[in-house]
Amino acid sequence: MGEQKQKSGWLNILVDYGPLLVFLGVYKFNAPAESSALGEIAAVIRGTIAFMVAAVVALAFSKWKFGRVSPMLWLSTALIVGFGALTIWLRDESFIQIKPTVIYLLFGTALLIGWLRGKALLEILLGAAFEGLDAQGWLKLSRNWAFFFFALAGLNEVLRASLSFESWLWAKLWVFLPLTFLFTFTQIPMLLRHGLAAEGVKEEERTPPPTA
Repeated sequence: MGEQKQKSGWLNILVDYGPLLVFLGVYKFNAPAESSALGEIAAVIRGTIAFMVAAVVALAFSKWKFGRVSPMLWLSTALIVGFGALTIWLRDESFIQIKPTVIYLLFGTALLIGWLRGKALLEILLGAAFEGLDAQGWLKLSRNWAFFFFALAGLNEVLRASLSFESWLWAKLWVFLPLTFLFTFTQIPMLLRHGLAAEGVKEEERTPPPTA
């Protein structure tokens, strides 16, 4: 097998957030100027179709460019397609809104169970990103990300219940993304105490892939 293709940080971000940006763009372009239930659901359905197609394209691009597809991206794409199909079939945008909650809960539960069993599942996904990190550091990182994913699941449900659909879409970009990067940086001091070589952190891999 040939050497794995070199990764690029901005390309990873594009793969992770590109489908969401496509969804936002198509939805905004098709959203009715005046409030209309039929016009709103039509815009949601068109945005959802574009979202599903963009997610599959992003997965294929990840395989072609990076040489592999992360388990998180496989799961995220599968749920985008599954919940997107339900949104289109039942003409109900709540399925797309629930999808992030499901992903966060699945990731959080998997990481927490692994931590309770003394296994750092996050190391399987990000092992090459944190050179020198010891086993205790990996366990703490997996535990912390598990609780952060649970917090994101709760936040998504609060925003889903309190915001309009369009405002919730923008919150995915302007609330969840900054929170993820902020949380990531709060973990660096702990990682350094557990052997992380600061110069060994690969810019494009130091966070688990976000979920659109």
